[in-house]
Amino acid sequence: MTDLAPGVTQQALDIASRLTRAEKVRLTSGSDFWHSEPLEREGVTAFMLTDGPHGLRKQTGETDHVGLNSSVPATCFPTASALGATWDTELLEEVGHALGRECRAEEVGVLLGPGLNIKRHPGGGRSFEYFSEDPLVSGKAAAALVRGIQAEGVGACLKHFAANNQESNRMRVDTIVDERTLREIYLTGFEIAVTEAQPWTVMCAYNLVNGVHAGEHRELLTTILRDEWGFDGLVMTDWIATHDRAAGIHAGLDLEMPSSHGAWDKAVDDAVDAGTLSGTDLDVACARVITLALKVAAERASCTAVDVEAAHDAHHALARRVAAAGATLLTNDGTLPLAPAGRLALIGAFAETPRFQGGGSALVNPTRLDTVLETLTARLGNGGEVAYSPGYDAATGEATDAQLAEALATAEGADAVVLMVGLPLSYESEGYDRDHLQIPPAHTRLIQALTARHDRVVVVNVGGAPVEMPWAGAPNAILQAYLGGQAGGGAITDILVGDAEPGGRLAESFPVSVTDLASHANFASHPTQVQYRETLYVGYRFHDTFSVPARFSFGHGLSYTSFEVGEAKVTGRGHDRKVTVPVTNTGERAGSTVVQVYVHDVESTLHRPEQELRGFVKVRLEPGQTADAVVALGERAWAVWDTAAHGWVVEPGEFEIRVGLSSTDIRSRTTVRLAKGGEVTATVSPASALATDTEFAALLGRALPEPRPLFPFHYDSTIADLSQTAGGRLLEKILVGQVMKAFGGNDEDTAETRQMMEAFMRHMPLRALAMSSEGKVSLANLDRLIAVLNATALKARRSARG
Repeated sequence: MTDLAPGVTQQALDIASRLTRAEKVRLTSGSDFWHSEPLEREGVTAFMLTDGPHGLRKQTGETDHVGLNSSVPATCFPTASALGATWDTELLEEVGHALGRECRAEEVGVLLGPGLNIKRHPGGGRSFEYFSEDPLVSGKAAAALVRGIQAEGVGACLKHFAANNQESNRMRVDTIVDERTLREIYLTGFEIAVTEAQPWTVMCAYNLVNGVHAGEHRELLTTILRDEWGFDGLVMTDWIATHDRAAGIHAGLDLEMPSSHGAWDKAVDDAVDAGTLSGTDLDVACARVITLALKVAAERASCTAVDVEAAHDAHHALARRVAAAGATLLTNDGTLPLAPAGRLALIGAFAETPRFQGGGSALVNPTRLDTVLETLTARLGNGGEVAYSPGYDAATGEATDAQLAEALATAEGADAVVLMVGLPLSYESEGYDRDHLQIPPAHTRLIQALTARHDRVVVVNVGGAPVEMPWAGAPNAILQAYLGGQAGGGAITDILVGDAEPGGRLAESFPVSVTDLASHANFASHPTQVQYRETLYVGYRFHDTFSVPARFSFGHGLSYTSFEVGEAKVTGRGHDRKVTVPVTNTGERAGSTVVQVYVHDVESTLHRPEQELRGFVKVRLEPGQTADAVVALGERAWAVWDTAAHGWVVEPGEFEIRVGLSSTDIRSRTTVRLAKGGEVTATVSPASALATDTEFAALLGRALPEPRPLFPFHYDSTIADLSQTAGGRLLEKILVGQVMKAFGGNDEDTAETRQMMEAFMRHMPLRALAMSSEGKVSLANLDRLIAVLNATALKARRSARG
C-alpha cells in the first residue's frame, strides 16, 4: 500500500507496514466487547466504543457482555423520536455537545449513535431510537448530533447502514428494495449526515440488502459511502453482525465488533493466501483502525477535563428544555395551559413511575429522574392541590376494577384532569416489533370513563412511536410527550401549566389504523425476507399521494399562540432557489413554529409522491412579531434517482413550491419553471400503492428472489430455527441459556430486559455461537454441528414420510 487510502494517515500507514499479517488480522476485530485491539509496542492504545444514541451507556466493572443494568450514571436525554420532533438542529447540536462531554469524562472514544434509519412502519420496535419517516429530517438531525459530539473530541457513529427498518429477524432478513427507493428514501439521510458532519465512524446493519449482507456490500460500503459521499472514517459491524469477515474487509469493512476471540482470524488469513482477499484491502482496514485509535488518543490528550457533577446539573436542565421542545400538542380546545391553582386530578401510574426511555442497548442509567407527580405538586405549591391515583400498573398497563374505580373517584370535583397513558416498556424495545399500535385496553377505558364524566380532561401520551387513537376526539387536549428522558416529567409539568410551550411537530405520521398503510402488507411477515413493495410511499408520501388521511399528519403540532404565514417569494436562478415567507405571531404569547417547504413536480416522467419535504426552518417569535423564514433549495430538491443513468437527474418543467405548517396544512403556493436539466429514463409506474409481482420485478430489474428457506440449516439460521427438529428443540434451550449467560443476562435483570434479551438470543444466527464462545467453538466445529443437525433432521423427515 503506497498511496494513502481514504481514512488512513501516513503515521498509521507506517505503523501498519511494520506489522505481521497476524497482527493486521487481529486489529480488524475488537479486543473484547467494547474495545479495539491495542498495539503497545507502537504506542497505539485501545479505544472504547459504547452505546448511547440519547445518553452514555458505559459498562461498569466487567465489560465483556451486554450488562444492560450495570452502566455508569449518565444524563438520559429524550429518545430520537422526541429529538426529531423538535425540528431544531441548533438544539440537537447542544445535545451532541453534552453527550460528547460525558463521553470525555468517562474516556469513551466513540459513541455508538445516532441512529437514523427511516421509520418505514410505525410498529418497528426500535422506532423510538430513530428520528423520522423522512430522510431530510433524519439526516439533518443526525448531522447536528454528530457535529456536537465530535466537537468535544469524541467520535460519533451513524447507524445502522442500511435499510434496517424492522427488528423481527433483523440478523438475517433480506431487504428487497429497488434502487431508486433505496437511494431516495433509505440512503439520503445517511448521505446528508456524512457530507454535512463527517462522522468518524459508520456502523453497518445486521440485515442483507438485495441478497448481500450489509457488512459485505461493496457497493454500499465503498462505492456509495466512500467514493460518492467522500466518507473518510472507519466502518464497523453492528455487534456480532459479522457473516464473513474476509468478504467484509474486501467490501470496505474495517472493524468487527465485538471481539470474536479469533473465530474469523484463520478465515481472513486463508482468504489472503487464496487471493480472494487482497493484502492491500487488509492493510487499509488495519490502517483505518490505527488511524482512529491515534485520533482518539490525540483528542483525549488535548481536551480539558470535565467537571462531571456540574456537567450533570447543566445537562439535566438541557434535557428538560429538549423534552419540552419535542413534546407535541396534538389537540387542544383551549384547556391547555392549565392554571397552576385549584384541584388537579393526576391519573396514571406513569406520573409516578415514568416511562422515559426505550428498551435494549440504548438503556441509560439516569443521573436523576423527574416525575410529573413530584414536579407538578411542587409547581402548584400552596396555591393548589394535586390529587393522584395510579389507575393501572405501570409495568403491564393493566388495571383492576378497584384501580379504575379509585381513579374515577379521585377525579370527582377536580378543576381539571390530567391522564397519563401510553406504551409500557414491554410494548416497544430493540429485538422485537409491535404486533399492533394500540395502547393497553385499561388506558383506553380510563380515557372513555373520564371524558364521559368531566369536561376538562387532558391526555398525556407517552411512548416512542405512533399509536392508534380512535378516542382522539374525546379529550379536551392531547399532548404527545414521546419518551422525554430523565427530565421529561418536569418538561410535561412545564407545558401543562404554560411555563414552556409544546415545541414539537410530528416527524412521523400517526395513522388512523395500521392496516391503512401500504408498508403494512410487507412488514415483519416473513422470517427471511422483506419486500419493500410500497417503494417510495412511506409515511406522508403515502398518505398525501393516495388520499388516505392520517389521524395526525406529518409536521403537525399546535402551539399556545397562533401564526400567520404570508405569500412565499422565490428568488435565485437555475436549480439554486431561495424561498422566503413572512411569518407573524398573531397570538398573545411567545412561541415557535416550523415552516415546512414541500415540492410538487407538476408533470413527471417517473412516478413521484404528491409532495416531498425539501427544507424547513424553526421560527421563534414574540407576540405580534413578524420575521422572514428563509429556506434554500438546491439541485436535489427537484431531482430523482435515474436507475438507467445511475445518478440524480432534474427533469425540466414546472414545480409547485408549497409552504405550510404540516404536510396537510399548506399556507402558501407558488410555481417555478426549471429550464435546465436532463432527460429522465422512463420506468414502470406501479398502478397502486403496492407494486404487483410484475411491477416489482421490473423495478428491481430482475426476477423476484425467492426467500431463503429455513431448512437446511446454515450460518444465518437462528437459534429459534432449531425448534423445527426434536433434537434441535433440546439444543435450542441449552444454547439460549448459555448465550444469555455469555452476554451478561442475570437474575437482576428486569422482566422487560429479559424479554428483550431472550428475543435477541433466540434470533441470533448460528454463526454467533462461534463468535461469542471466547474461542471454545471454532467455525470448523460449527460447520460440523450444522452438518450433524441437517443430517439428523433430514433422516427424521424421511422416516416420517415412511
